[in-house]
This record gives sequence, structure tokens and C-alpha cells, in this order.
Amino acid sequence: MNMRLSATCALLGLWFLTVFESSECLQMVRPDKGSTVTVSTELDECTVCTVSGGNDTQTCQSFLSLVPEEEVQLLFKCNQPIEQAYSVMINRTIECTKDACSPTTVETQPSILTEFTRTFTWELKAPEKTTVSLDILGEGLMATSQQCPNGFQYSVATSKTNSKGHTQYCQGGSVTRLDLPNEAVVSLQVSPKIQVQSVLFQASAGPLKGRTVVLSVDSSTTVIVSRDPQEPECEVCSGDGSTSKCSPTEKTLTNVEKLLLEFSCPKPQDVYSVKMKKRIECTKSSCTPAAGEVDPNLFKDFRRSLTWDITVPEATVLTLDFAGDGLKEISGAENCQNGYQYSVSTTKSDGKIKTNSYCEGGILSHLELVGVTTVTVELPKEGELNSPAFTVNAAPRGGRILLVTPDPNTSIIISRVTTEPDCSVCMKEGSGKTCKQTQITLKKYSNISVEFTCPRPQDVFSVVINRQIACAENSCSGNIVQAESSLFPDFNRTFTWDVKVVPTRAFQLDFPEMGMRQIPNGEICPDEHTYSLVTYLRMGPATIGTFCRGGTVTTILPRYKGRISLHVPADRKLYPVDFKLTVGPETTMVAIVKVNLPRGVSDTDFITANYPSDFPDNQQMQWDFTVPGMHNYTILFRDHTAPECLNNQVEVEYQKEGKKVTQLTLTEPQPEHQQGNFNMVLKNCETNKTLQGLTLNYRVSVMRIGHPVLCTVELTKQQGVSLQIEKVGSDPYCEMSINSKVDKKINVAAGTNARLSFIDCPNEDLRLTANKDIACQNVASCSATVLTVPQLDSCLPMSLTSFTWHLNIPEDSTVNLESPKGSLRQSLRGQECNQSVSLHVAEDDGFAVGDFCYNGDIQKVQVHANISITATAQDFSKTTEPFLNVSFSQEFSETIIYRVSPMTTSPTLLATPNWPQGMRPSSTISWIVTLPSQYQAHVQFVNVSQPKCSDWHTSINVQMLGSKEELMSRREDEPVEEKLLVPQSFYINMSNCIPEDGHFGAMTKIILERKTNLLAIILGIAGALLLLLIVLTVVCVTKKKKKDRKNKESSIYLGKGNIFRPSDRHFTTSRSENEYHVYNSIDENMVYSHLLDDSNYPGSMQDFKGAQVDSYQTFTGPTDRELPVIKEPDHEPEMDHYKPFTTMSETFIPSRPHTPIGREDSLGFQDRRMMDNELYTFKSTGYINTIRLSGTDLEPQPPTTEESL
Repeated sequence: MNMRLSATCALLGLWFLTVFESSECLQMVRPDKGSTVTVSTELDECTVCTVSGGNDTQTCQSFLSLVPEEEVQLLFKCNQPIEQAYSVMINRTIECTKDACSPTTVETQPSILTEFTRTFTWELKAPEKTTVSLDILGEGLMATSQQCPNGFQYSVATSKTNSKGHTQYCQGGSVTRLDLPNEAVVSLQVSPKIQVQSVLFQASAGPLKGRTVVLSVDSSTTVIVSRDPQEPECEVCSGDGSTSKCSPTEKTLTNVEKLLLEFSCPKPQDVYSVKMKKRIECTKSSCTPAAGEVDPNLFKDFRRSLTWDITVPEATVLTLDFAGDGLKEISGAENCQNGYQYSVSTTKSDGKIKTNSYCEGGILSHLELVGVTTVTVELPKEGELNSPAFTVNAAPRGGRILLVTPDPNTSIIISRVTTEPDCSVCMKEGSGKTCKQTQITLKKYSNISVEFTCPRPQDVFSVVINRQIACAENSCSGNIVQAESSLFPDFNRTFTWDVKVVPTRAFQLDFPEMGMRQIPNGEICPDEHTYSLVTYLRMGPATIGTFCRGGTVTTILPRYKGRISLHVPADRKLYPVDFKLTVGPETTMVAIVKVNLPRGVSDTDFITANYPSDFPDNQQMQWDFTVPGMHNYTILFRDHTAPECLNNQVEVEYQKEGKKVTQLTLTEPQPEHQQGNFNMVLKNCETNKTLQGLTLNYRVSVMRIGHPVLCTVELTKQQGVSLQIEKVGSDPYCEMSINSKVDKKINVAAGTNARLSFIDCPNEDLRLTANKDIACQNVASCSATVLTVPQLDSCLPMSLTSFTWHLNIPEDSTVNLESPKGSLRQSLRGQECNQSVSLHVAEDDGFAVGDFCYNGDIQKVQVHANISITATAQDFSKTTEPFLNVSFSQEFSETIIYRVSPMTTSPTLLATPNWPQGMRPSSTISWIVTLPSQYQAHVQFVNVSQPKCSDWHTSINVQMLGSKEELMSRREDEPVEEKLLVPQSFYINMSNCIPEDGHFGAMTKIILERKTNLLAIILGIAGALLLLLIVLTVVCVTKKKKKDRKNKESSIYLGKGNIFRPSDRHFTTSRSENEYHVYNSIDENMVYSHLLDDSNYPGSMQDFKGAQVDSYQTFTGPTDRELPVIKEPDHEPEMDHYKPFTTMSETFIPSRPHTPIGREDSLGFQDRRMMDNELYTFKSTGYINTIRLSGTDLEPQPPTTEESL
């Protein structure tokens, strides 16, 4: 019949879905005896109907309860699939006595409504202290929290009114029997169209078998076993026989030994929980017991709550250290997922209790507490806890005592700012002591002892240091001054100054040169020195503003009465305060703020008093702006709110000297691109207090009027080249920007373009440098290159200062540097470079290799490292040649090698890298010195500094090339030879150690000299001796000739006069006896007439015809006729050839020593007798007209030839 009904239900459903887009199902149902069947749906569009009578009368509803053993026809109407729309509940009751149950088998009625989800429920009824046992027929069960995959879901509840004892099961486990108490409920939910067995359980009843526990509890522990009233009844009894004491809800145990505890239910752990309380008593130095001990097996399968009450004396710190992985704090409403929940409660000195909750799995393992403490740990069933759970220690609580002396007219207020930890502040004067929890004030100008009861009071209290400044009608008693204070340096401090003048006047605050900058109220300054200014009006205080050091505000004039505050955080060094305070003029303004706007482009923000709260009603505030020359300013209202005015209106007034006042509203356009100083006044009206009031946040923008110098730099075509421009001058008005961003230093990265702007920047105040990266990845593929400066953009207004090449090579490579002009010279003291171009070579970390220029002794520099080469020149535009030739080669053992060819004309100086500082630790350098042929070198170590080595040794080695023998080898503890003679090419090698103190450096001088030739010396000496013999022979012969001719007379040739012969005897006396050779005066025209024959010369002697008497003429040779031949007998054969006269006869000039005469081409010859004559200037390099100055014989001398010279 059931199969037929199912088929009918399916066919009807299919037909209705096709025709009416809904389904109906008709079934005949007859519940078994003792069972209650209910059919229900939760969908509004679905109903279940009973069909009865001959007319098939239908009664439809969403919930239908069927009568046992009464057949009824049901019609299911729904536009949803019916198996998902309806649920069926089949309820039965199993009645049990103390020893039997009825029915004994638990049946299901498997054929009823199999198209739907069915839930079979059995409620157990049994007398007190009776257990109902259900033996599972067939496959066993297993507890689960998931849905069962086969469609059979069992559920067991120990009470239908308590959901805590609810357990779910699936088939396929080891549970074959369920022991349940009275009112327990067992249910089975079966998915649609799944066939269920007709008999599931075998029921039986018997006396309740409870559970017994034997336990011992010491006197410091209290155990409370309690049952939730909503749990099933289960009695707990303690003791044996007549002494047994039972309780249905709670049992408290303490100081018992092996006590028998009996529960009347088989699973008391499901209905009872256990609280264990322990006491720990502490002194000021220790606790007993010193740990939170736990019995891991006591009531392990119960839910447990372990509590330790810890008592401590006053002024004692309690320390708890928890075992395990540490704790993490949670809020009180949170629960720990694993069921392990900790709580720590502390009772403070004022009686308040603070509780913190924690879960496992954090970083917190150490707690310091003050006061009576309670530690509680909640454990789940079967939960295990480390033993001990924590250790506890006590120590005297460390406080702090400070000796304080307030300044005159100063009060110190110490106030609590946090509720934790528990701490009091006490003031002790004389024998009296006053303690407060929240605040205490120190006023007396005397030593006061301040005591805190906690070790870190700076975490609990803050300090306000207030000073009162009294002002008379025209002056105040002091300035706003605060030197670095020693009072409470590790506390948060607020220094306040209260100032008061007559009601109609203002007090004036002048700030230092750096000025002040206004920031939004409530913010903190970057240096954590935050100033605020409050003025007290009749309607209440008004905050003029919050300020930081360094800004445009130079002066503030608040009206009547105000407070200046400086807040400094703990452990922050106090910057001294020095504000000049004077009595200002009479004013009606809340405050007057004076501002010096900076030069250049700037934006400065200002806010009204109390912002963002309301500006006071019927009040005015004024700003006086000083605008730099050649600048425009613009006012921009960034944010404002307009009030509803009950009287007057809100206005903004602008006034310039000598001009009319401009009045504007908040919504009208404000001044733009104007020049000159101006005042701005904000006026408020009487406002509607129930609405938003007046607020204003505005900005003053300043821009320079000058025209910028623009330049677009394109580095996309210059591979690896970057530019840097930096301000080096002191001109404060110079402004430069890159891509519209103002900066003091501009960096144009390689491969990018940039728009540069320069305003009022002298070219000499800008420094332009450039860099280029040259990378060699593989020495084999890297070709040699030359270092040249690329052509930079011509729009750059400044000249290039330096150009740096960065050479990057592999670790196993070397950079070779050579001069394109042949050689390099290292710039050293005594060998400085004064050329227009210089080169600085350094390793990539800045370690200097040296400074070089051209035309020196260094042929090549080889560096085994990444290096940078910086070229500086007087004018790069005139330097078109390459600076260096660069090549790459394989590595060598040394760090640096210099190849040197010394010059023969001057000494060569060589210095270690980074001179005069030391070489790099553990580095080695070499100089390979090549000497020219026939030369040897004197090597001098003129300046050597040695370090104290912590590892290895320094070394200086000199060795000839091709020789294994070292000419010198010295360590740092050995003296260096001052001079060393090296006969051929050699090298110098120097190595550094790892210095502990000092540094290693050396300067070496090399002087070349030609090698000595012994054979040439011997031949030279022999030649000199031979020449000496010849000279002696000539001298002897000459002297003999002079003696033979001593008395002979000489002739003087006069070009236009007469010839006289020695036999004429015109001079009757000798020269020494007459005075004919002595002249009273000499007519220079006569003497030098042969030089003055030019008619153009004034006083010419051209027409003179007289005889030249007593005038001396040097012999110049024949002029107008041939020289007469004088024939005289002479035994000397040398008289047959002509010789020029070089001396006069002794008959004409008395004998006297010779005066040396120089060579004919020398200008060094001077006749002292002609020095004062103006014709002396006619002296030339021609043949000398010699004047005889001695009386030696006039024997002709042999001619002077080039060979004789």
C-alpha cells in the first residue's frame, strides 16, 4: 500500500508541476499505538490537508497532529519540492519501573511518510534513582559534532529542558549502550526516502549506580562541588553509613583525609562542576607556598575552577611568573577557545578591584601587582594544567623620594593621569605627612620632601610648574624665562606662566628670532616642545593657538589676562625658553598676531581662536602681516563656518597704510596677487548659540615676483650621466626648483629629463657637478676607453665645477689609468699641482688613491678595486681633450701599482695612498721604478709613520727588477734606512697590517745621478797635466820676448794725421817726465767724432777741419788710403805678419798692471772713465774699440778664434 501511495504522490506531483507549476501529494497515514505524529511546514505557500467524507472535504493548515491508530488521508500542497518543505515528528514514551521498561523494544514504524525528513523521539520516564539502559541493536554509535553522511543522525539529551547535556552520534562507533536518567530524550533524524529499521534499542531499567571519589584536601584548600539547578538531579554524599551527609546541589570540603565522596548519578561530571580555592600568604620578602600547586588528577574529568587567594602586606610588590608559553590579555566579555581562561584580580588601596582576563598563547609571563590578589584558572573537562601553574614572590615595594624646592611665585601641581597602578603621592614637611591619591600642590619656597609609593610614579603622575607674573601699568616683573630644569625630568611636565595686566591693555610676547609656527590645536610639535596661549575673557577662556618653535609669528598681544604653556614629555631635554614680556597698548582685540612672511614661495596657515570650536561672540582678532619686497601675497579661506547672527554681522577687514579699509564677507573673493604690508581683522557678531558658530582656517601664500631662469635638462641621450646642483652661497633669496619642487639641492638622475628653475641665484652661488657610471662586466669584452666630459645642456646658467666617473669592475679585475699626455704627477707637499686640471682618484668607499695632474713621473696607475675619478678644471669648456685613458686587465696581488719613470732633472716624490693619512688596513701597494741608461737612483724615505699593529706586520721592501735579493726589508718595529743607492730599475713594495693604534704611511724621494766612468777621469787628469805644461812653456817664452823689447819704441797710427817713426824724436822727454798725456779737458765731440758723422745728430763734427791735437783715437784700421809700411830691423820673425794693436807702448803710457778685458761680444766690459758720458749708451756687441789702460809693450797678440775659446 505504501508503494502505491508513493507512486500516487509522485504522479500527482509531476502532473501538478507541469500544469499548475505546483505540486500536490496524497497519502494515507495511520500512526501506530503509543506514538504521536505531527506534520509541519515552515513555508507560507505550503500546507498539509486532511481529506474526509464523500465530498473529499479538505481541512488545510501548516501544522497537523495525527491521532494514534486512526487512519487519515493527507494532501500536501506546495509549489516547492515536498521532501524539502515538510518535516515529520514521531514521538513515543518509554515508561520504566525500578527494574523494567515498557515497551522493552524501541520501535520506529519505518513505513510512515518516507518521502519526508522524519525525526523519531523517545522520552524516558523512570522513578528516582533509576537508570534506563538502551542497548543498541546493530551497528554501534560514535559521538560527533558533524552531520552524519548516511542520513541517520542520533541525539541524546539528559534532560529535555537542559541543552548542556546534549550529545550527537553517528553510526559506526563503539558505543553500544546508553545509560540515561529520568526525563532523558533520545532522537533519530532520518533523511527523506531512507528506510529505517523497525527496532533500534532494547530498553531495560535498574537501580541508579552512582560514582565514588576518594580525595584528600589540606587545610589551606577548599573544594566546592556544586550542581547547576538546571542539570538533572544527582545527589552527592560524603562519609560512610550513619555519618553520611548528602546534598542535592553542593558539597564543601576542606582539611579532610581520604574522604569518600559518592554521587548518585553515573556521570556526575556532566552535572557537577568543581571549585578549588587555595590560600597563599606573603610577607614583604617571601610567600608560603611559593607556587600555585595543582593536583592534576583531582576531579580531572569535571569542569574545574582553580583559585588562589594571595595576601600581602602594605607597600609590597607581588610578582607572578606563569609557566608554559605565556598569556595574552583579553577583554572581560571574551572567552578562550581552548577553555583555559585565566583571570587576575587586585584590590587597590582605595578598595576598588581591578580584574584582567587572559588566554594562553601570548608573550606575557610576568606580572607585578600591588595589593591583595586573586588568581583564577578555568579548566575544561579532561583539561591538564602545568604544575605549578605559577610561581609567586614578594618584595618590598620600591617608592621614590624627591627633595623639591619651588622657586618664588611658583607652585608645583602633581596630578594623577592614569588609574593604574596603585600609587599615592605624599608631601612631608617637618613631622607632618600628607598623602593623596589624585593630586597634591607644592607652594612654599622651602625644601619639601615628595614621596611616591610606587617605583615608577612618572607613569602615573604628571607635573605642572606654574609661575605668576605680575605686571604694573607700564612694566612686568619678569620675562617668560625657563632655563633647563632639574625638577621632575622623567615626568611629563607642563610649564605655565600666568600673566595679568590692566583690563584695557594687552601684554606683549616677543618671540626669539626663529619665531613661532601655529599648528592645529591638540597636535604635538616635532621637537615635542608644544606651546599654547590662552586668554581669559568675560565669557570664558579662549585658546589663541598652539605653536611650535621656528615660524613666521614674531609677536602676540593677548588682551588683559592669559596663560602661556609649554608641554614637554618625560625624559626630554628642556630647551631654554626666553620670551620677552612687556605691557602692550590698549586694545579691544582678543589678540593681535604679528607675522613676518618669508621670502620666496611659501604657504602659511592660520586659525582663529578656539578653532575648531566657535570664535567668541562680539569679539575681534587681528593679524599684522609684513610682506617682503618684490613679493605678492594671496589670501585663501581653506575652511570656515558662518554663524547665524542675532546682532551685527561677520566681517573681514583689510587695511594698508595710507589706504582705505576694505570690508569683505566670508564668501566674497579675498585679496589675490597684492603687494605690501597689510592688517587683517576678523569681526564676529552676536550669534545663535544653538547653531554652529564662527570658525576660520585660512592660508597666506607668498610668491616672488622675479622672473626665473628656466632650463630643461635632457639626460636621456647621455648614457649614465647624472647632475647635481647645490646652493653654496649665503644669499637667502636664491631659490631653485626641479619639476616645480623647491629644494636646496637638485639631483637629476641618469636617463631622465628635468625642468629646472632658478630665481635670484648668482651663478657663483651654485655648484654644478656631474657623474657618469662606467661598468665593465667582463674584462675580456671590455674595451679601453677615454674619459671625456660630455656636452651638457647649454641652458644651465652655472659652469661645471667637477665631473666624476665611477668605474665598476668585476672582483677579479684591475683598472689601468694612463695620461693621454704621457705621464701623471702626484700632488704632494713640495710637488704641488698648479695646473688648470687636477684629478682626484678614490676607491668606491671614498678611500683616496691620490690627487694627480699631468707631465710627471708616473706612467701608469693600476687599481684592483672599483674607483671614482673626479676631474676639476678652471674652465671645462676650454678642455676638449680626454682626461685619462682607461683600460681593464686581470687582477694582481697588490691593491695599487704605480709605474714610475723618474726624471733626471728633478727629484721624484712618491707617497702612499690617502697621504698624509694612512694606508688601508691589510692592503699592499707597489711602485715599479724604471731608470734611464747610465743612471742610478738615491732612494730616501723622508717621512714614514708606523702604527701599533694588532695583527700581521707592516713591511717596506726594495728590490731590483730581475733580482731575488732584497736591498732592504723592514717591519714596523725596525728602523728604515734613510738613504739607499739603487744601481738599476727596481720596485718598492709596502704592506700594511691591521692597526691597533696609529696608521701606516710613507713618502719616498728618488734622485737620479749619472754613473761614474773611471777611465774618463784618468784621461781627463792626464790631459789637464799636459795642458798645464804647454801653458807654462808659453808663459816663459812670452816673458823672455818682453824683456828683449822692453826699450823699443812703438808707433801710433792716426787715421788722418801724420806718421811718426821712433827715430823722429818728437818727444824730447819720456812720458813719465812730461805732461803731454795729461789733459785739462777732453772735447767729447773730438774724441768720438767718428761716431758723430751723422748730420742729423746735433753738434755734428762733419765740417771740422782743424788738427786733432791731444786727442786719443783707438786704432780702427785704414780709412782713406793704404797703411804705410814701416821697415825696421827686427830680429823677431813674428813681425812679418799683421797683428792688430791691443796695447800701447810703455813710452806712451807708464808701466802698470793689466786691467782684464772681457770677450769682444760681451756687454760686461765697462770703462769707468766713460761711465758719465751720455754716449756711453752707444755700446754694442760689435768689435770693441779698446782703450789701452796700461803701459805694457804694444806687441801684437795672436787673433782670438773659436777653437781657442
